[in-house]
Amino acid sequence: MNIPFVDLNTQYGSIQSEIDEAIRHVINDTAFVGGEYVAAFEKAFAAKCGVRHCISVGNGTDALFVALKMLGIGPGDEVITTAMSWIATSETITLAGGTPVFVDIEPDCYDIDVSLIEQKITDRTKAIIPVHLYGQPADIDGIQRICDRHGLFMLEDCAQAHFAKYKGQNVGTFGIAGAFSFYPGKNLGAYGDAGAIVTNDDKLAKRMRMFANHGALKKHFHEIEGINSRMDGIQAAILSAKLHHIDEWNAARQKNAAFYSEALRDIDSITVPAIRPNVKHVFHVYAIRSRKRDELQSALNAAGIATGIHYPTALPFLKAYERLEHKPSDFPVAHECQETFLSLPMYPELSKEQIRYVTDIIRSKQND
Repeated sequence: MNIPFVDLNTQYGSIQSEIDEAIRHVINDTAFVGGEYVAAFEKAFAAKCGVRHCISVGNGTDALFVALKMLGIGPGDEVITTAMSWIATSETITLAGGTPVFVDIEPDCYDIDVSLIEQKITDRTKAIIPVHLYGQPADIDGIQRICDRHGLFMLEDCAQAHFAKYKGQNVGTFGIAGAFSFYPGKNLGAYGDAGAIVTNDDKLAKRMRMFANHGALKKHFHEIEGINSRMDGIQAAILSAKLHHIDEWNAARQKNAAFYSEALRDIDSITVPAIRPNVKHVFHVYAIRSRKRDELQSALNAAGIATGIHYPTALPFLKAYERLEHKPSDFPVAHECQETFLSLPMYPELSKEQIRYVTDIIRSKQND
């Protein structure tokens, strides 16, 4: 049995007529950049998130960058974020002119450890970027209390958490803004790069929309200097078609995660994901921890099972941040996790039989 890490072909096959029709309409109308299909997706995504504004952009990295720039982050400013994420979370802080300040992660849920945040706050701190890692909402209440005490912005990185919920409310709707990626492998993925920012702040929405479109809301009328970060019509139409299925797909991910956890929970050498109370975890990634990670990954690969590591190097230890002179003892949980995380296949179409095959291989290896 061969099991891919993500199976986009099977997903396409299940909704092929909807996708093909969506693409055909865009081509027939030659609405390739901007236009009605982008506007329709923005309206639908904002409504489903429960916010007033959705600003579509070229990718998830730009979603963070545009938001940070229009929040006024610049030279001398510090932005606090998690030690465990993709580099887009931290590099956009630097690109905006600020300095990323890392905080270690929780040992169970893997989001930013709220108990460690305030010791990193200085008079230069302007914002906190929590990442809802793997699809698990961070401790929003704790972060919001800190932001309120210190007058900080909260910008949510929702790249892995489409329609995850914290106490019944969609992530991305708690802070000043939420940034989303629609990279193809995401829970809601395009067939190329695409991203979006959601917010209830009218003035911020206008500034972000201008900045992402060369500083103009109307062609040739440039109120500020900006960048070119626009979602194309084909991606918008694909995302609109997929949006109708996202709840079903997220529910299937949750079901598959439950199958995995039930099968692996009694193996002492394996740590299965913990779920925070009062949240809806949407399992973009299903990551276990094992001190035999590399051996286990090799065994799974030999059995035809694709896996991943999210992430092999925590952000503070990347060469890109050597200038910050961090050492393992500064972020002990993230450092331990980078050596033990192993991401198993996770997608809605994954069958119980496939999951049983994966877990049987893991069990046999752990019993060697």
